[in-house]
Amino acid sequence: MNLSFFDQFASPTMMGVPMIIIAMMTPLVLLPTPTPHWTNNRLSTLQGWFWNKFTKQLMLPINKNGHKASLLLMTLMVFITTMNLLGLLPYTFTPTTQLSMNLGLAVPLWLATVLIGLRNQPTAAFGHLLPEGTPAPLIPTLILIETISLFIRPLALGVRLTANLTAGHLLIQLIATAVLTLVTIMPAISIFSLVVLFLLTLLEIAVAMIQAYVFVLLLSLYLQENT
Repeated sequence: MNLSFFDQFASPTMMGVPMIIIAMMTPLVLLPTPTPHWTNNRLSTLQGWFWNKFTKQLMLPINKNGHKASLLLMTLMVFITTMNLLGLLPYTFTPTTQLSMNLGLAVPLWLATVLIGLRNQPTAAFGHLLPEGTPAPLIPTLILIETISLFIRPLALGVRLTANLTAGHLLIQLIATAVLTLVTIMPAISIFSLVVLFLLTLLEIAVAMIQAYVFVLLLSLYLQENT
């Protein structure tokens, strides 16, 4: 009986412990931690320099009231990036391919930006639902459309991350299966497929980092609208 290609997205268990828990705790072990010394090692120094530059670039369009969320956004960026990259290793599990987890990240953070806007600037928050200069007959329709688009935002965040990672993993699984199947029948095509698999893996590494950046960037834009 052939296994489904989608079995790789099911959370495996080992000795009764869900592997998703171990996968989510692994980044805490992999990331270097700062030391109390005046000078850190090269990896920690490079990491600190990169995140400082990245944080400044991410917070540039946001006013000072929104800068309080910089630590949260950068932590989320590191978490999603490491989850995506760890999922590319053999015999591992990618929690970010689960729509439930991505929605669990997207919905509360999106709701927090909406509540911040309603608390700090309620007039501007409700003003986003109706563009200025709208003709009177179109007002109910536009309010309905803008309300639907507002509530679709967290769904789009979660589905985008899930769909991109799922598609990449499925392609890698399909090409890897083709390489193993063709290695004895058509070695030349198998070698060509192996090269394609290597290039696709490099692409997936880039996609893993880009999707984490897009997720955090969209959240920062939602925060910008409400601060």
